Amino acid sequence: MLTVVLPLFLGCSAASGRPLPASSAPSGFWDHWGDGRAELAGYRLEQGRYGKERPGEAVLVFVTEDFTDGARVKSDGGHGDEYPVLKLNETRDFQTGIYDYNVMTSAFVRLDGKDRLGTPTKVSFSSQEWCGHVYDQLLTHGDRYDRTSHSYFDGEADRSSSLAIPDRAVFLDAMPIVVRGLAGTLAEPGASIEVAVHPRLVDLRFGHRDASWDPGTYSVAAETHEATVPAGTFAVRTHSLTVAAGTWTWDVEEQAPHRLVRWTSPTEKAELTGAIREPYWRQNGPGGLEKRDGLGLPRPSWAR
Repeated sequence: MLTVVLPLFLGCSAASGRPLPASSAPSGFWDHWGDGRAELAGYRLEQGRYGKERPGEAVLVFVTEDFTDGARVKSDGGHGDEYPVLKLNETRDFQTGIYDYNVMTSAFVRLDGKDRLGTPTKVSFSSQEWCGHVYDQLLTHGDRYDRTSHSYFDGEADRSSSLAIPDRAVFLDAMPIVVRGLAGTLAEPGASIEVAVHPRLVDLRFGHRDASWDPGTYSVAAETHEATVPAGTFAVRTHSLTVAAGTWTWDVEEQAPHRLVRWTSPTEKAELTGAIREPYWRQNGPGGLEKRDGLGLPRPSWAR
């Protein structure tokens, strides 16, 4: 295994200001999220790849779990080191010429106040396409994270690294949780704060680049506006995060449960097509494809 120890900060200085607040479930959170169901949201995706925009679909799954601190996996009970997390599973599927991409990222944010808001306890990523596949994982440990990755591609086969986490760090992979206020509030409407930004693992993969902390500005719009997407028209508030590489925006439904209606990045755009709340892990028997209709996603060609 190739071991790479990265410098504490690559290409930037830490953002100034007080440390960010703790990550914890806000008031009333468990009244909605403690019912044993997950929120499933479908999106129409425009994904940049190989210099072209590729149509596709994305699904975001938000669900609470008990997590083990030792293994960093879902607990079946009896470990003694469990804590609650909000899990975000993001899948994206798109076509590039004759072959397709199937990409998944999982981000886990603690809800017990032991991590800073914006810092997940774990992020894992995998990408499968017809040339090969890649797996990437990072685990946070207080003021640092450890990362392991495995790749089919030459020069990237097996790597491990460690990177310090600044006080005002945010991970882009966790931002769909953060902007919804599901683990606390990072900034009030009309306010901006300076942060150190960690790229999404998908962007590191597609850009074939190493991790770095980039200085950025996170802001929340003072006013709401209407956003029309395939799922309908919503009153939303825009959250923005700007770094040297460009700006990410998230349009968040103003009313609870503050669903993510639309997002953009320098390389993509996604719009909500539908959302449902279901215990989907129990719905794995024959049939059930009608549930996809609620997500606004087409049924697979082989199931029509």
